[in-house]
Amino acid sequence: MRCPFCNHRKDRVVDSREGKEGNVIRRRRECLDCKRRFTTYERMEDIPYMVVKKGGRRERFDRSKLYQGLLRACEKRPVPARHLEEIVDVVEQRFLETPDRELTSKVIGEYVMKRLKETDKVAYLRFASVYLEFEDLREFIREINPLLE
Repeated sequence: MRCPFCNHRKDRVVDSREGKEGNVIRRRRECLDCKRRFTTYERMEDIPYMVVKKGGRRERFDRSKLYQGLLRACEKRPVPARHLEEIVDVVEQRFLETPDRELTSKVIGEYVMKRLKETDKVAYLRFASVYLEFEDLREFIREINPLLE
């Protein structure tokens, strides 16, 4: 760290404090050459999670967008909100496990459909109809038949 007053490269940390939200560390430093004090702030680099869409387009992962989609699929169904939050948490955890912080929408969609299928078949069908882009009734029937068996 260069001293902003004399450009000397050596300093010592006099005091460190965490910011109010816990995402910043404030450090008071003293230059070892001119003895003047200055403040620096350290914050974790915010690298966004990216979703690779079907056409190859990338967009930021939006936790609330996934949660809203799950809420719509589970509307008027006996699925606790806590369960939906767990699904979103697991998806977010999978981003942390990937080295490039990217997941395809296919991986996310398949995981969500699997969890909904185990939880509530109607919610599963609602989500699948949007995710799989059903074009007609035949596609619904093709998806319903295995559920009836």
